Amino acid sequence: MNSPIKTPVNTPTNTAINAPPLKRWQTWYTVLAFGYMYLPIAVLTIFSFNQSPSPSQWTGFTLDWYSKFLQNPILLAALKNSLSVALASVSVSAVLGTLTAVGLARYYFPGKSLYRGATYLPLIVPDIAIAVATLVFFAAIKLPLSLGTIVVAHIVFCLAYVAVVVSSRLANIDPQLEEAALDLGATPTQAFLRVLLPQLLPGILSGCLLAFILSMDDFVIAYFTAGVGSTTLPIAIFSSLRSGGVTPELNALSVLLIIASASIAVIAEAVKNWGNHE
Repeated sequence: MNSPIKTPVNTPTNTAINAPPLKRWQTWYTVLAFGYMYLPIAVLTIFSFNQSPSPSQWTGFTLDWYSKFLQNPILLAALKNSLSVALASVSVSAVLGTLTAVGLARYYFPGKSLYRGATYLPLIVPDIAIAVATLVFFAAIKLPLSLGTIVVAHIVFCLAYVAVVVSSRLANIDPQLEEAALDLGATPTQAFLRVLLPQLLPGILSGCLLAFILSMDDFVIAYFTAGVGSTTLPIAIFSSLRSGGVTPELNALSVLLIIASASIAVIAEAVKNWGNHE
């Protein structure tokens, strides 16, 4: 008689048993990645509270370096200049970037692809190239360097970032809503202001917050286009590092900038998600 056919049972092999679990590697990779990115920031934060000005030894906890930064007229003046430049650049970029995104998405005209590429080009061009080109342009038209020239230079890349964020928001909006408004008697301006603009507002705010952070942190473009008496905060920090090296006062300033930038980034992401869930 034929013996019954036995179905083979799948048993784990020795290779599978001895292989390290995938989750273990994911955990170690996550720890190493976050340690590589944020360990220097943690060390910077710790030594901003160090009582000793030397970064090689810990002598006690203090908040004196934060109070000294708040009493430093040079850094405070540079901070005021950076805020003025960022606010002016973002204000202009919010209008131009929104109109650019809407025009590229809703209208068709000759050379549209070329214009789109030129609009987004500052996102991929190195900052040093933009800085040199802007400086040469100002020299060619004999425009004196000042805070105004920094604002003009910052608008170039801030506009591109606002346009990109607004375009991503615009892609999720049904164009038939504007067509329905036009069919009901609204003018193109009314359809834009009352139908499209309220839906674009989360994207506009998110793009403005991102552009504000980039403008505040920019050094290369501001360094090339700044005039006498128009020192921004990154330029002031660079000058202080060249003259006196890293000081606890700069550590305290860096911690405050990191907290402010992280807070703005979180707000921008929250606004963007809020707009996507509407």
